Amino acid sequence: MTFGSTNLAAVPALVKRPYDTARRRDRSDETRTRILQVAREEIASHGYRATTIAKIARAAEVHIDTIYALIGRKPELLRELIERAISGSDRPLAPNDRSYVQAMRAEPDPVGKLSIYAGAVCAIQDRMGPLVIALRDAASTDAESHRVWREISDRRARNMRDLVRELGPDSTRRSGLTVDDAADVLWATASAEMFILLTRERGWTNERYEQWLADTWTRLLLPPSVG
Repeated sequence: MTFGSTNLAAVPALVKRPYDTARRRDRSDETRTRILQVAREEIASHGYRATTIAKIARAAEVHIDTIYALIGRKPELLRELIERAISGSDRPLAPNDRSYVQAMRAEPDPVGKLSIYAGAVCAIQDRMGPLVIALRDAASTDAESHRVWREISDRRARNMRDLVRELGPDSTRRSGLTVDDAADVLWATASAEMFILLTRERGWTNERYEQWLADTWTRLLLPPSVG
């Protein structure tokens, strides 16, 4: 049917253009990154408890609801920061996609594997250590933070067992050392607490810490003939 000179049937339907969707996604990613950068700075400067979502929202120039929609509550925000610190990129990476994991798998020598991992731990803890300490402290009084803390801590323990198996067969390890015992040694010495104690409290350089890790693991985990 025609009214005047306009044919309603000829009016094209509105379609969502692909580039509009991509543009909105890019804006969301930029906003998410800005929120995380601000959150990291606030937590590092003022601590976890003093850093509120409202304060982060003001500094990032976004609404509080935007933070909840894009990331979540404060423990989830901190978990995201920790995941990015582990991956060393602007997005979390699966373990198999991390460069140091690939390098360790390509290295046949267990001493070489441990040396690669020592370098990775040093770089990761330099980015992640203060965040993990903040989460641990929050976990003592906040149930949601405690859940995230336990999740990250338990996953670290599982990853350490995988790493020990990656070193080679049982004969690769020091005599009588089980997979679980070796994993616990790695879990404790590669912790954020150990990194903070030695580099922040005792003034070690990152290079000294990295070398200490490699030497300690070689002595404690591998047969004497290897170390």
